[in-house]
Amino acid sequence: MQHLIDTPDLTDAQLAAILEDARRFKRQKPITLLRDKLIITLFFENSTRTRSSFEIAAKRLGAAVVHLDPSTSSTNKGESLEDTFANLCAMDPDAVIIRHWENDAPLKLAAKEMTPVINAGAGSFAHPTQALLDLFTLQEHFGDVKGKTIAIVGDIVSSRVASSGIKLLQRAGMNLLLVAPPAFMPKSDLPQYERLEDVLDQVDAVMSLRAQLERHKAPIFEDYNAYAEHYCLTHERLGDRPLLILHPGPVMRNIDISDAMLEDPRCKVLDQVKNGVYVRMAILKFLLLDR
Repeated sequence: MQHLIDTPDLTDAQLAAILEDARRFKRQKPITLLRDKLIITLFFENSTRTRSSFEIAAKRLGAAVVHLDPSTSSTNKGESLEDTFANLCAMDPDAVIIRHWENDAPLKLAAKEMTPVINAGAGSFAHPTQALLDLFTLQEHFGDVKGKTIAIVGDIVSSRVASSGIKLLQRAGMNLLLVAPPAFMPKSDLPQYERLEDVLDQVDAVMSLRAQLERHKAPIFEDYNAYAEHYCLTHERLGDRPLLILHPGPVMRNIDISDAMLEDPRCKVLDQVKNGVYVRMAILKFLLLDR
């Protein structure tokens, strides 16, 4: 049984196959490959893009999807996550997709070897499907990304997107630069910068990250407009540089990326959302059919 907890779970061959399937699905909608499969989504944190993307991906492949709302589940009566999962698995689903605030929640459930587990975001630890769709979007634009340089900007230390993305983009041969105020900067051997202006002439792409306010024990900035003065991606700051702009969403407008920049053709935020469906279709096919 194979799970997807983070991108290192995939071999190079599996990674290449998933990305190729995603490209094929984007070119032409597939037949209902998973028409006899049942998938449960279990989201303990709010989600618009990831949950909707997984559910659309599953339904486009013909699978049935059941969403369990944790706010109305037995976890609110004191049932443990593990017992909730075991009871769901007793109903014989073909996979469970989980998002949870605990870093190790998906890994603990996968260790039970009851059904394939897909991590849809765990704490600040990992968000593998976001990393895969980001790589897909970069490859779609650049072709071969090896040797390209990307700056990751914002609340890196709290970001599961950055955690998975750093591993996968380095594996793909990209050069990474980290740009953040000290409070947002993780411990890392990667090049680190406090000023965004210091890297803009060195990079091919910029990935902006949202400040993870819900993961901060206390406010780091009294006024996030002060943060935006230094890190918001604006036309004034980027000029006419041919940079690709990414963001995993949700975007804090005029703090992460300006309104005008979100409309700029260099900004691929909605392309990322579109590509997420095809990448997640490929992941579901791989785990539920190919394996």
